[in-house]
Amino acid sequence: MCAGFFSWIMSKKGNDWKKRDGVVYSTSENFEFNFWGQDSAETLPASQQKLKILLDKKSRAGKQVTLIEGFVGSEEDLKELGKLLKNKCGVGGSAKDGEILIQGDHRDKILQLLVQAGYGAKKSGG
Repeated sequence: MCAGFFSWIMSKKGNDWKKRDGVVYSTSENFEFNFWGQDSAETLPASQQKLKILLDKKSRAGKQVTLIEGFVGSEEDLKELGKLLKNKCGVGGSAKDGEILIQGDHRDKILQLLVQAGYGAKKSGG
């Protein structure tokens, strides 16, 4: 019984079963567990976004990355914007937790791209 239930959970929820703090089993067939922090944030329009663009070297073995922070919206929209910026700069990077990391110092180019796309963006830091 446990193995069948476990495989059912894995097929239904993927790896989210680890986040079910304290819930072991429910007898209800219609039970849906609500994960904390699973709220899908509505993405603000580009004109209402206030993005900060800065250069970061901390905890990166001396390598520079351009960090874009302050994005308000869903992870899907964040990753889409990150993909656009990575393609335009021709480099790698990542997008998660409301931040976009672009490898290298591309602050000026990213600022120009974001302003052209209608985002409220400014350079921050030194």
